[in-house]
Amino acid sequence: MVSPRIVGRREGQAKDGRALEAPIIEMYERSYDLVLLAAVLILLVIGTVEVFSASAVLCLKKHDDSMFFLKRQLVWLVIGGGALWFGAHVNYRWLERWTYSLLAITLLLLVAVLFMPPINGARRWFHFGPLSFQPVELAKLSLVTYLAYSLGKKSDKVKTFTVGFVPHLVVCTLMMGLLLMQPDLGSSIILGASTLALLFVAGAKISYIVLAVLASAPIAYLLIVGTPWRMRRFLAFFNPDAYSLGVAYQSVQARIAIGSGGIGGLGLGEGRQQLGYMLEGHNDFIMASVGEELGFVGFALVLFLFALIVWRGIRAALGAREVFGSYLAFGLTTTFALQALINTGVVLGALPAKGLTLPFVSYGGSSLIMAMLFAGLLLNIGRRAPMLPRARILVNQPGARRRRHKAVIVTS
Repeated sequence: MVSPRIVGRREGQAKDGRALEAPIIEMYERSYDLVLLAAVLILLVIGTVEVFSASAVLCLKKHDDSMFFLKRQLVWLVIGGGALWFGAHVNYRWLERWTYSLLAITLLLLVAVLFMPPINGARRWFHFGPLSFQPVELAKLSLVTYLAYSLGKKSDKVKTFTVGFVPHLVVCTLMMGLLLMQPDLGSSIILGASTLALLFVAGAKISYIVLAVLASAPIAYLLIVGTPWRMRRFLAFFNPDAYSLGVAYQSVQARIAIGSGGIGGLGLGEGRQQLGYMLEGHNDFIMASVGEELGFVGFALVLFLFALIVWRGIRAALGAREVFGSYLAFGLTTTFALQALINTGVVLGALPAKGLTLPFVSYGGSSLIMAMLFAGLLLNIGRRAPMLPRARILVNQPGARRRRHKAVIVTS
């Protein structure tokens, strides 16, 4: 916690003519959260190495260049570095001003992507030459921003059903519906769970949240039973060996890879799955590659680093200067936690297969850039000095070299 220091007093005059004295304080900002930054950077290093190791043979076969994916990943890392810097340095309150514009743009993109040519039966990407963009990554930011802004604005009405609960659920349901049309069930689950988590933190009644979960259960049942390929994935989850040459192929190979890694792993570049047995070893199933080459130690290290990110993200949310920043940090942290949890659960066979990448680690363009932007926003929110309780800042002049602000306050 940052403790302001009174450095002088300024005299003033109230409306009724009384003389007033207001203390002049120095209010320091925190430095950047080096623990959070270190966790992100280590995950990026592990991911870059594993992307190359898991894709080298595949790239050599398909593109005659073993570093084809690595080169692209490095380009995304450079762009993502700019996004990380932007999120950490630019005042995050610009998101509050652009909340509804960002939401509208996202909805338009989610509609427009449905008219793109399908890839593997899904319409999720905009293609610009060799580059691609998934609007779902922007949807995560716009939904969390909208919830943070709206819940902060309606803080005194969050417990009401029609004002504090239904509007937020409607926006989330609209986004989830557009994602299901792509189809992208995994990302829609992330958005739905993040929304309910933020509503819970904001103080919505638990009975409303339980009602929303119960109401969504029949819809989830129809989506699974009514879609043949989803039903096969669901059955393969309970009996993967029976579908080992079909929808459960990746899951079975992932278990073999993790089992082969043992405690210490086979060593970087020594994984056998990269020889063509597991085609998504650099993407959705990259944790299987980590487990095979780095063993239980490497697998546990990645999970520990994500636990650090979640811890520091919650810490940033609790220490934020205002309600919007607090909800924003909590929403972004929840997104990281859910995506890492589901991705790892799929690789371990604890959850049915979902097409979700692992933030900072999996190969990707828009997913990697947005994850780094989210990390920058968490760094930004975490370094903001908290406002003094029951105090109002009248003057705020940042120093030229030191992270220090002088302010005149009036206590109430």
